[in-house]
Order: sequence, then structure tokens, then C-alpha cells
Amino acid sequence: MLPLSFERYLGATVLMGFAMTFHNHGSSWFLAQLKPNCANIAERNLKRQGFKTFLPVEEETRQRNGKFITAVRPLFPGYIFVAFDAARGFWRTVNSTYGVTRLVSFGKEPTSVPLDLVSQLMQRCDAEGKLLPPKLLQPGDQVTITTGPFANFVAEVEKIAPDRRVWVLMELMGTQTRVSVETDQLRPA
Repeated sequence: MLPLSFERYLGATVLMGFAMTFHNHGSSWFLAQLKPNCANIAERNLKRQGFKTFLPVEEETRQRNGKFITAVRPLFPGYIFVAFDAARGFWRTVNSTYGVTRLVSFGKEPTSVPLDLVSQLMQRCDAEGKLLPPKLLQPGDQVTITTGPFANFVAEVEKIAPDRRVWVLMELMGTQTRVSVETDQLRPA
């Protein structure tokens, strides 16, 4: 059960087009394992039964027969998030839904997914559940280096090379030093 102040805060929260209503009736998010290639079928059947679902997807470009093809693929292939009240036994209905193999569980009953995880995923997606591209860095942006010998140092983006290597300026021992890092080593400060 969530603390009362947390429940009030979440009571009318709308995250990127998904209305999330968590009241005292105990709705939580769970992870359902899907049958192969049945993500859309399972999502449609769960929604028909009145369940809230969340299927995060991303665009993926692959080369096929010498051509580049962009397709939308699930972020977590074979799984979908479903919100329901486990105390009322709705998990049995989810388990018997066409396209769903079973709910992920440890023991006899399904295990809920932390609310923070689902809400952070929703914030990174648009209203249809499509993962939004990460914010592009611009010269002059303040960033924090996340890995390597300069981890947790704050720096300023100086320039971005065509190979996506980023040159940052950081203060080291009283002087401004230019360092080259990869984009995945940076996060906005």
C-alpha cells in the first residue's frame, strides 16, 4: 500500500496522455508475458476487458535485402504492462486473456512493478507509447559526466563532432580543460 500523501499526489496525475488513477481500491502495474508475436492481440484483448495497458515501443532501422527499413518494435519484446487490482482476483482474468502467456510472479500470485519505473517509462514516451528520442545536446549545455575518471564532474559542451564525440570544457585544478567523451557518458546537469 502506498503512503496516503503519495496516493493523493498520484490521484489525478496525467503522464504523457496516460491518465493514471491510483485510489484506495489498490490498482497496481504488473508485467504480463506474451505469446510470440502477440503483443497487439494481447493489448487489444486486455483493453476490451477494461484493463489499462502500457506497451512501450521504439523505432528500429534494419537493413533487409539491401534496403533500410524502419519499423516500430516493442521496447521489451514479449512483455506488456497491465494495471489492475490484484486483491479482487483480476490477475486470473489477465492470465486467461488470448495472447497472454502468464503474469510474471514470484510464488503463487503476480508481483507488482514499482510505480516509479512505469511512470518514468511513460514520461519518456508519447501518447501512443512510442519512445521519444533523447534530448540532443547543444554547444553551451551544462552536462554531468556519468562514467570514467571524470565521473560526476560538471562540464559545458563546447562542440559535437560528426562522429557523435562530444568535446566538453571542465574546470580542473583552476584551469579550463578540454576533454573528449562519448554522448552516452553524459546527462544534462
